[in-house]
Amino acid sequence: MLARNLGYHRVLLERNGYPEECYFTFSYSPIRDESGGIGGVFTAVTETTQQVLSERRLDTLRELATSAYDAQTAEDACQIAARVLEKNTADIPFALLYLLDSDGKQARLVGVSGFVDGAPISPPPINLSTLDEQDEVWPLAQAVHTGQAAFVTKVAGLFGPEHLPAFPNYEDAIDRVPTRQSALALPIIRPGQKEPYGLFVAGISPILQLNEHYQGFFTLVASQVAAAVANVHAYQEARAQADALAELDRAKTIFFSNVSHEFRTPLTLLLGPIEDALADTDHVLQARQRERLEIVRRNALRLLKLVNILLDFSRIEVGRAQAVYEPTDLAALTTDLASIFRSAIERAGLRFEVDCPPLPEVVYVDREMWEKIVLNLLSNAFKFTFAGQITVALRSTGDQVQLEVADTGTGIPAEELPLIFQRFHRVHNTHARTHEGTGIGLSLVQELVRLHGGTVQVESALGQGTTLTVSIPPGTSHLPADRLRAARKLQSIGSDTAYYIEEAQRLLLESETNASATKVQATHQSQRSAPLRPAS
Repeated sequence: MLARNLGYHRVLLERNGYPEECYFTFSYSPIRDESGGIGGVFTAVTETTQQVLSERRLDTLRELATSAYDAQTAEDACQIAARVLEKNTADIPFALLYLLDSDGKQARLVGVSGFVDGAPISPPPINLSTLDEQDEVWPLAQAVHTGQAAFVTKVAGLFGPEHLPAFPNYEDAIDRVPTRQSALALPIIRPGQKEPYGLFVAGISPILQLNEHYQGFFTLVASQVAAAVANVHAYQEARAQADALAELDRAKTIFFSNVSHEFRTPLTLLLGPIEDALADTDHVLQARQRERLEIVRRNALRLLKLVNILLDFSRIEVGRAQAVYEPTDLAALTTDLASIFRSAIERAGLRFEVDCPPLPEVVYVDREMWEKIVLNLLSNAFKFTFAGQITVALRSTGDQVQLEVADTGTGIPAEELPLIFQRFHRVHNTHARTHEGTGIGLSLVQELVRLHGGTVQVESALGQGTTLTVSIPPGTSHLPADRLRAARKLQSIGSDTAYYIEEAQRLLLESETNASATKVQATHQSQRSAPLRPAS
């Protein structure tokens, strides 16, 4: 017959002047007599009190930590903690959780566990600044003032035995304890913190010794509650900061919208007379005057393009971008838009390929938004491509319609790729036809594509080129039903075609002028450095 261990046994052991909760394991082994039979039983008794209590308390601390993630407010954190402590009345017969106000002069009761309903627990709230500690129900002011635990005895005398929790199977033992029950009042405070968040009143079990392990457990519980409250405060502060930043962003958007509107009207009025003067055949301008007006017109168009982009952004951000999704022959529309750039691209010595075969089905898009998407992508490709080709391709992959704009330009450094769709981000130290711009073109493309339920992806290698891929789903299930073939309530910002073409032609002209100036300068330099022939 083998020895058997029957596990932990709870025993109320009278060894410190009162019945104490103890745990033992009993291991039984047979004792053989002279005949080889079993003449007796050897019982090995091992005390496991500290092990059992440690495991029980560790379970409580672990649940306090995991449950704290559900708290949205400091009150939630305390109420969740009270529910967890309710499961371990063996170590904490009752608990009260108080929160202090901002100046620490008032304590509000926000969490309770272990008390029988109807118990006169504590007057909520407690004014700590005027309360006489001799009349205080709990020594809260003392705990706040010292930052240390305060001991309370004869708790039953404060509330009456009928209001305190009962211990199953322990009634006789508890009745034999003269003080009935005691308690500790601890500050809820994090290490290194000066002012506590609140106070934790914890009942002490009458059948456990208040040794350093037990008192350490109370301190850990208070610290766990403090951590939960601190996390809630941090979350609330972060949320308040995020709300403040969002409000600031909304104010900025409204400002941009208002300023853009104020700029757009005078710019439009300015461009009208300038274009009339340039087109006037009855009063032809002198060459010098025409050149000056052309400069004014180009820069006015450039500014108007920027204003329109800012208006697009502001409308998207405040939710006023009113897309009108219409059934569209996307291949024909994309081909027409791409062809606008052909003259400038081929004049720059680049090959231009447009591969947009008819799609198997009609695609619903906002045509003005699609125009901005295509023109922005082509404009970007033109700015950064000096040799090779630019390709525009459109095709259906079944569940997506994909537009690809690829170039053999300067490419984008790998570390810049995650940032190129961020508003106002510009790639620095790269070869381009111009370093002007605001860095919001691709960001606008991304926002417009999102309004179509799509995505934008980029692939690039430095010195080899860049491919931008726009993917949108076909059909209408992903689009808001009220915007299908709807009428526009806001005035359309209008087509940007002229602005993009004007910009491309200006960049091309500047490149040609710079190249010519460089050639002339090189010729002069060569002539100055050539040796003089001796006179004959």
